[in-house]
Amino acid sequence: MGQTTERGRFIVFEGIDGAGKTTQIELLTARLQRAGRRVHRTAEPTESVTGGLLRDALAGVSKRTACEMAALFTIDRVFHNVNPVNGIEKMLAEGIDVICDRYYYSSLAYQGSETDAGWVRDMNINCPEIRRPDICVFLDLTPAQSMERINRNRVTHEIYENEERLERVRRQFMTAFDALRDTDRIAIVNAARTPEEVHEEIFRTVAPLLGI
Repeated sequence: MGQTTERGRFIVFEGIDGAGKTTQIELLTARLQRAGRRVHRTAEPTESVTGGLLRDALAGVSKRTACEMAALFTIDRVFHNVNPVNGIEKMLAEGIDVICDRYYYSSLAYQGSETDAGWVRDMNINCPEIRRPDICVFLDLTPAQSMERINRNRVTHEIYENEERLERVRRQFMTAFDALRDTDRIAIVNAARTPEEVHEEIFRTVAPLLGI
């Protein structure tokens, strides 16, 4: 009999805008690869046609309602999971760890703060083709800290990037995490420290899931 390939692990990074997800994903990817793991980095919105519609809406190029955004994100997320070329399920089945920048928690927080949160949650959580991650790492930052970083590092802002809106989103993230506490593994990490300090806590949190 042939040897069975061990499934990869699915790690999601979340946080309000400016929390440092890109930096932490880069650090964790490099650390896991040094440990001999194969890693696939991905993000939402995806590079699909639906993902393009979402990026246009997020940039303010086209205006869409919160319900439209929630539905489009769900469609894009299903594609993200089942895409036969480089979808989440395919990568995990091949023994490759998947690290994803944003997932359904963002829908629950961003669109859930602007429309019926229960509908957004049910549409994602009850979909049989949307996989639950092995762990969600939430980089926690206050909206004031977030906006200070955004204003320092970016010339243009996305539609959610103002302090009042981010405050609502952060509260909604916490509400969503509370609702999912019995089914999802969620690690809330203080992101206001140095990148190195944040990374070390993240690595200590995810390493047991990977057996390293």
